[in-house]
Amino acid sequence: MTTLHSPLDARTTAATAGTVAPRTRVVAATVAGNALEFYDFVTYAFFAVYIGRTFFPADTPLASLLMSVAVFGVGFVSRPLGGVLIGAYADRAGRKPAMLLTIGLITVGTLGLALTPGHAQIGLAAPVIVVLCRLVQGLALGGEVGPSTAFLIEIAPPHRRGAYAGWQLASQGLATLVAGGAGLAVTTWLTPAQVESWGWRLPFVFGLLLLPVAVYLRRHMTESMHAPAAGEAAGWPLVWAQRRVIGVALLVVMGATVANYVGTFMTTYAITTLKFAPGVAMGATVMVGAITLVGALLGGWLSDRWGRRAVMLWPRIGTALVAVPAFSLLVAHPTQGMLLASTAVLALLTAISGSASIIAIPELLPKAVRATGLSIAYALGVTVFGGTTQFIVTALIASTGNPAAPAWYVAATSAMAALAILVLPESRGRALR
Repeated sequence: MTTLHSPLDARTTAATAGTVAPRTRVVAATVAGNALEFYDFVTYAFFAVYIGRTFFPADTPLASLLMSVAVFGVGFVSRPLGGVLIGAYADRAGRKPAMLLTIGLITVGTLGLALTPGHAQIGLAAPVIVVLCRLVQGLALGGEVGPSTAFLIEIAPPHRRGAYAGWQLASQGLATLVAGGAGLAVTTWLTPAQVESWGWRLPFVFGLLLLPVAVYLRRHMTESMHAPAAGEAAGWPLVWAQRRVIGVALLVVMGATVANYVGTFMTTYAITTLKFAPGVAMGATVMVGAITLVGALLGGWLSDRWGRRAVMLWPRIGTALVAVPAFSLLVAHPTQGMLLASTAVLALLTAISGSASIIAIPELLPKAVRATGLSIAYALGVTVFGGTTQFIVTALIASTGNPAAPAWYVAATSAMAALAILVLPESRGRALR
């Protein structure tokens, strides 16, 4: 077997999982970068209505929205490529350079979205640029989750890997919370005409202003990965050897992804289907972010105490059972309180299960392909199911005339994910290979 030589040989002899310090700072660097990347990506979902009108004018508002959420899905097309390329780069060159690369890519994509003139100003060039920006953002996020999650579990004490890696999903909740807060501020302080004309761009500009902070923090991180020892297996043959774990993990990711992206769609759903005012609807986004932040950290802590499988499984079963009643109650009683309550319940169950899942998957993979394997499972799962969720639920509502139709999709995919979880072995306490 050919020995893999890496730039890590010269710079990681002093940076073991037990000596990476201070841990608080490197966790903050991981969380800040991950949160900002997801903030920029999901902000698009929250402003899909306005982006559709700006870049994709159509004969009817529904057609414009469908084109907008379809382009939201375009951002998922490049995720598998990002997962494969950047995940493999992280396993070869290290977690730190891979995470710096993803920050650079997300900056390019967000800059384009923030500054591109609308269709009325530059015609067909506008939607073309938006599609390209979404592809770049997808490439970045496809390659972000694997390296950052691998980094978190590699620097953590063995008995606290769940608590550390729980910050991966928690940072996504933080991104949703901040994006929702920014959206709420924009829709509250500006008139509807101002929001539609230029106000929806402000949250993207805000994200650009914060990206240099994440770059600074990540540049000062210590590397967590060592070069493989002589004779240690690595590369694509080892990835192929882990195909069963990666395949089952993809189904686990599916359940969390559909539930999560239905949650992020709640603002658009509340505006277009339930006819809520934009400012009221943004409250659902803030709720999803806050509950995901808390639920992910809770899920990580519980998984350290009770094991990964139980914490993955029971909340996922709960999601399958409560999704339809929650949406039915919301449709029957479309009040702000019911919107927030139904959103909170689904977000909490999704966050607890999803946090344990994103911890268990890399624990089951060898070190030499940990970032690549998780990146493939996550990016493919999110691409196939997350990238199509908003389009599917919008089309389901339009074709069936049933505003509660998204719940059936959530319930079905959660049930399938629960079956997949039963196949995975328990990974708590397992020595990282």
